[in-house]
Amino acid sequence: MKDKYDAIIIGSGPNGLAAATYLQQQGFKTAVYEQESKPGGATKTLELTIPGVKNDMGSAILPMAFGSPFFRSLPLSHYGLEWIFPDIPFAHALPNGKAVACYKDITRTAEQFDDDSTAYVKLFEELINGWDELENDILGPLGFPDKPSLFLKFGFKAFPSVKMLADHYYREERAKLLLYGAAAHSGLPMSQLASASFGLVLTIMAHKYNWPFPKGGAGNFITALIQHYKALGGELILNKKVECLSQLPPSKTYLFDVTPKQLLKIDGLDLSSIYRKRLENFKYGTAVFKMDWALSGPIPFLNEKCRKAATVHLGFSTEEITISEEMIHNNQVSSKPYVIVAQHTIYDDSRSPEGVHTAWAYCHVPNGSTQDCSEIIKDQIEKAAPGFKDLIIKENSLNTKQLQVLDPNLIGGDINGGSQDLSQLFTRPIVTTKPYTTSNPSVFICSSSTPPGGGVHGMCGYNAALAAEKFLSK
Repeated sequence: MKDKYDAIIIGSGPNGLAAATYLQQQGFKTAVYEQESKPGGATKTLELTIPGVKNDMGSAILPMAFGSPFFRSLPLSHYGLEWIFPDIPFAHALPNGKAVACYKDITRTAEQFDDDSTAYVKLFEELINGWDELENDILGPLGFPDKPSLFLKFGFKAFPSVKMLADHYYREERAKLLLYGAAAHSGLPMSQLASASFGLVLTIMAHKYNWPFPKGGAGNFITALIQHYKALGGELILNKKVECLSQLPPSKTYLFDVTPKQLLKIDGLDLSSIYRKRLENFKYGTAVFKMDWALSGPIPFLNEKCRKAATVHLGFSTEEITISEEMIHNNQVSSKPYVIVAQHTIYDDSRSPEGVHTAWAYCHVPNGSTQDCSEIIKDQIEKAAPGFKDLIIKENSLNTKQLQVLDPNLIGGDINGGSQDLSQLFTRPIVTTKPYTTSNPSVFICSSSTPPGGGVHGMCGYNAALAAEKFLSK
């Protein structure tokens, strides 16, 4: 039978849509198959609390989407996508009502740190100025960098643990805490090698692009992306779960926006036993327990910096964050967890009725944990914002199993498509220079289980599409 498509993409998360859009741009005939009734993977906006209140199911603040080399090349504003830029990209609450802020302006940020101000600029300035030359190497597969000297400078700072990097550059606890708060997004222990890389990249994003989010909900980013893809001639098929390749129309290539565990369950892929065995060794990582609220007012943070930041990190000392993240890897949860809080409605009143605000938060938990972390998350917020609990109109919580039901790619509640430790940072899903290919030359993997890993940036899908394009062009 003649191939109906050049490429079929299975999964409509940001990576799947990035892969489909790029291939469609190049003149290939593509289709995206999605098992859910609503596309987007974990990047969805739903009414999780009360009617009329828009809560982001997964991703909520999207600096990597805004700064993505591929996504920012697309005319998504033509399809109604509006970005909101908070006054402060992110802040970190300190004890006694104090806080430090990561402003977009690096000098303004550094001025908060007295004796560490020069060190702050020294750590970040060259990397921020050189990011345009670095980004494709950082956000792609392991290979020889375009700018070896600059890449090595980044590597020397990114390879250590965040503890090593912070102790080397900073004397003050508050400067270290700001870096720890960004680095802890990784879900890695603070003493683990390469944990510094996450703190560096996310802080660079803040200084270069801010930490913006889509007006009206993260789902609007997906809506605009799909509209652009369809305008290019792409097809989207919803409510179609793929368990066997024979369920799909004939195609020259297939790109799977799924993790290794899911790929191995699909029949008819003709993957070699060696490749399958290597995929079976893929490691899933730290998971999250996530909460959403409808509130009768904005979160009453004691410090103005936290009140003006769309993202607030909670963990009241480097020791507290260190213990919190170490315990996860011992299958435990700290009673004082590191918490990430997002507050959209202080800048975006389109998400809720008048007088109602939203809040979104999560803490890390062991993969597959069903522990209810509602109270310890609220307790951490209450320390920085007394009276927060009194504002709650309705709350919704999602443990790891519930998250996986909402998005099957979140295996055991892992939001990064697999552990992002040193063994899988660049070498995912297996150790190879061609991570997007499989043992079947017509089958590719384009999910966050490939480089550069988790985050709404679409670069896994874009890079996989480049690999598929080479095959299609032979």
